[in-house]
Amino acid sequence: MKITDKKRDIILYILNKIEQNDKSISKSVSENFSINQNTVHTYINELVNENIIRRIKRGTYELVTTKNEYSFNIKEENIKSDVYIYSHYIEGFIKETGENVKKIWIYVLSEMLNNVLEHSEAENLRVTIEKNYLNTKVIFWDDGIGIFNKIKNYFDYDEIDEVVYELFKGKLTTDKKNHSGEGIFFSSRIMDKFVIVSSNKVFSSNKYDDNMFLNLLDDEFDGTCVLMELSNFSNKKMNDVFGTYTDEVGDFTKTSIPMKNIFDASPISRSQAKRVCDRLENFKEVVFDFSDVEWMGQGFAHQVFVVFSNQNPKIKLIPINMNEDVKKMYNHVMISKEKADE
Repeated sequence: MKITDKKRDIILYILNKIEQNDKSISKSVSENFSINQNTVHTYINELVNENIIRRIKRGTYELVTTKNEYSFNIKEENIKSDVYIYSHYIEGFIKETGENVKKIWIYVLSEMLNNVLEHSEAENLRVTIEKNYLNTKVIFWDDGIGIFNKIKNYFDYDEIDEVVYELFKGKLTTDKKNHSGEGIFFSSRIMDKFVIVSSNKVFSSNKYDDNMFLNLLDDEFDGTCVLMELSNFSNKKMNDVFGTYTDEVGDFTKTSIPMKNIFDASPISRSQAKRVCDRLENFKEVVFDFSDVEWMGQGFAHQVFVVFSNQNPKIKLIPINMNEDVKKMYNHVMISKEKADE
């Protein structure tokens, strides 16, 4: 399909509206781009003819998605390198994307494949690739020890939940001599969707979307599942993401913690705060993201922003996306801190 820049924008808008299940696509596109609905219908018919979308019923469409699955017996096939799987089975699905998108996929797939090959103790790996015009999704399933379980045993954590907390911060590795513990952290920040499921627990830097991972949960599944998804038209760049969390010389000195992803309910207690603050002394700057958190307990707020802050005065703590109730509690403990310092 030969398209101008304007037509490309309209096509992408149409496809995004279809993905969002918009019931008034023609009207939405017409109003947004100031074009008549007949022109919109012409574009939609072209997309159908190009097999980019399919018509379900009048006015309802879906993106055409291809699905490919590959299975590997890691030991029998003597697969020792991530490069082999990437170049022979995955590269073809992203070769027509922009250079920035290719670089992101190369980095993330290399990190996640190496985790399987070097750390999972798995015998089998299944790779699923789903692609439509807008997005590419890659899912790894391995039958190894389970990433959360392995980290829990290595660090002697009491609960697997503690492993999930620590992965959000970064710099967590069971092999310090050969790995920095940055792969999962940066991969989860650069992808549009990034989910790890293991031991019936979920790690995701995205806002929770039940439809995204519930079908990945399986009580009988003992290994690890990693889901990665990225727009084929993404403007993201690896350097931008690394630059967000590194200093001027490239050292990984900053981290961010999405509070909603850690706690099922609002954070309340000092014990919760102590778990969140564990290992934060490895960073110079910590962002606490309170998006979608309804409330914060006084004990939690005081432990983080007063006690931990006083113990680690060189670490900059930055709360963001606080609603009015969370902000009031934050201000309350900060005022008490200022009075105590007088």
